[in-house]
Amino acid sequence: MSTFTIFLALIVVVAFLLVVVIMVQNPKGGGLSSSFGGGGTQQLGGVKKTTDFLDKSTWTLATLLLVLILASNIAINKGKGDVDSKALDEDATTAPALPAPLPATNDAATATPADSTGQ
Repeated sequence: MSTFTIFLALIVVVAFLLVVVIMVQNPKGGGLSSSFGGGGTQQLGGVKKTTDFLDKSTWTLATLLLVLILASNIAINKGKGDVDSKALDEDATTAPALPAPLPATNDAATATPADSTGQ
């Protein structure tokens, strides 16, 4: 299993978790926060702690997603999957042959410019 495949799988999982955590939040006090807090503050620590947990989870998952994306980019550039560096390496080793120089001619018409004075 390549490094890129591992990073891709982790990115997909973290992105899915981030979507779930964001969708659970409701900034107007509804959603999961109010159902856990409900009528009292006895369930799962209350509304405030649930909101803090969801907020911290969102920032943590977003940061983790960014780090994974940057790390996968570095892994691609260092690995064999970099197409651009392969193309550059091939161009450097198989340089095209230069065309042969044209033979020198002693033709006076091409060697000197035509006189524009008419003489």
